[in-house]
Amino acid sequence: MNKLAAPRNRTLSLSANDIVRLQPRLLTEHSLQSGDTFVDKTICGDSLALIPFFPPAIVDLVIVDPPYNLTKSFSSSTFKERSSTEYGDWLRSWLEPLIPLLKPTASLYVCSEWRSSRIVQEVLNDYFVVRNRITWEREKGRGASRNWKNCSEDIWFCTLSNEYFFNVDAVKQKRRVLAPYRDKSGKPKDWEEEISGGFRLTHPSNFWTDITVPFWSMPENTNHPTQKPEKLIAKLILASSKPGELIFDPFLGSGTTSVVAKKLGRAFVGIELEEEYCLVAERRLELATTDSTIQGYSGGYFWERNTLAQQQEYLPSTQSPISQPPLFEEAL
Repeated sequence: MNKLAAPRNRTLSLSANDIVRLQPRLLTEHSLQSGDTFVDKTICGDSLALIPFFPPAIVDLVIVDPPYNLTKSFSSSTFKERSSTEYGDWLRSWLEPLIPLLKPTASLYVCSEWRSSRIVQEVLNDYFVVRNRITWEREKGRGASRNWKNCSEDIWFCTLSNEYFFNVDAVKQKRRVLAPYRDKSGKPKDWEEEISGGFRLTHPSNFWTDITVPFWSMPENTNHPTQKPEKLIAKLILASSKPGELIFDPFLGSGTTSVVAKKLGRAFVGIELEEEYCLVAERRLELATTDSTIQGYSGGYFWERNTLAQQQEYLPSTQSPISQPPLFEEAL
């Protein structure tokens, strides 16, 4: 926290003053028992203990990034790998109590990785309609000398019933057209011609290659070991919720779900066990009040990675987007 950061290192850190200032904003189990308003709040505590205090049928969308079935340290706690059966039981221990909080039209997204993805799907099948598995490429990851490098993760898309909201127009991707077709009059066919080139809006698939994992030169980066990108969460929120609806994240981490929900005009509530990450989430929510940008999302569209027109938005005004390297490696 006191180490001098490199000039381009934009990882968020908290000062001693930040900690003192932000701590009173956190809700606790006592807050919920007292009937305090929990909407647009960060709650510090154990989800399993806190979920029973919420009223029924209030949540429109749940986004869950639970600990994967790997031994991993999170601030002061460690999640330890367990057998497949034990991991499935652990998933059920918080998933089943969560269901009464959902509206009949609610959707749920659950993050996982390939080792435990099968277990996650089996558990979800018992409670939800499993509609799709999104696989997204995470360009980080160590190489392997005797195996394929692991650089993808899964997100399971589920709904509580067959009546649910999904807005495909809100998550279309704007892609550069490399071989554009024109009609007989010479006008673009199924694409648009702009100053910076030709672009086409495409329907989103369940395979995402345009996501950048947060790292040191990105302002959204924190010290959380499994932080998800704002762009990734933005796709889920825009596709499966309406403005003003309530988004719930029972494993909030450093606050990405709450931050993106706020930037996109949704209500939110998040629960996180570690106070350190709760405070980081609150600091990010503060910053979102004056900066609602989401890297890779602009003009109502998601842009493919390394699109020059979008890189210009993240370069200092004194730099040329052509002569200078982009501020973010693999910027989009």
